[in-house]
Amino acid sequence: MFQSIWADIKFEYSKKGNYLIRLILINIAVFLFLSICWFVSRFASFDIFSWLLHWVFSMPTPMPELMYRPWTFVITFFTHYDFFHILTNMLGLYWFGRIVEDLVGNKKLLALYLLGGLASSLLVIALYNTVPYFVNMPSTVVGASGAVFAIAVAAATLAPNYSLYLMLIGPVRIKYIVAVYIFLSLLGIAGSNAGGNVAHLGGTLFGFFYVAMLRNGNDLGKPVYWIMSWWEPKPKMKTTYRNKNTIKYTNESPDQDEIDRILDKINRSGYESLSKEEKQKLFKASQNQ
Repeated sequence: MFQSIWADIKFEYSKKGNYLIRLILINIAVFLFLSICWFVSRFASFDIFSWLLHWVFSMPTPMPELMYRPWTFVITFFTHYDFFHILTNMLGLYWFGRIVEDLVGNKKLLALYLLGGLASSLLVIALYNTVPYFVNMPSTVVGASGAVFAIAVAAATLAPNYSLYLMLIGPVRIKYIVAVYIFLSLLGIAGSNAGGNVAHLGGTLFGFFYVAMLRNGNDLGKPVYWIMSWWEPKPKMKTTYRNKNTIKYTNESPDQDEIDRILDKINRSGYESLSKEEKQKLFKASQNQ
């Protein structure tokens, strides 16, 4: 059984461009590693779990401490040690990530996660080192919530009328779901999880800004694409010879003007208003992003 599960995981992770599943698997892998360390620490003389969580995986908010652990600025949004924390974050990542992936492509989804996570960490560090209210209560931050908020806000900005089915409630447009989460995060700034809620707002601001820039023709994710190109080289172009004078390129990108028109229609009337042909065009475009 375990061999079959491991084979399925390797297959999903190895799929080219399958960034959504990869991000979820990486988060789960870190969680399982820390969970094993926690279990071992219950029986060992040295608490390896607390040591790793404090020195390796948690981002400290005081700048002097962060300077000695700069890697935590990034690793924090891949880290969870509470089951319900990772469950809610990964469900949100999957639900909203699928929408973003369908609308603008898997590469932009990856850029939103990484850059949204960085933006959330940056806002936390900025406020906790400048605003007196936060300076007086230094803390540590873990979790992918900021990155997930960036993706959720991007999805709600791209397709505000897209509906998700909520248990006991039914279909709810994602613009309302995201608005409620943003409102709760604003209230939570004054609570016990102030750092986490500040991270939520950092991701919120970046998600909206990313889509706004994208609509103006500026893709903030280009540095991420360049870095990822080292891991996943571009596939060779396939050709089909119809006759000796005609060549059809089978992986041509869809017309950008048509894609922009479809995205505008989603913004006006929601994803459900698209025809089957328009959804197919959008899906094909996302595969070439």
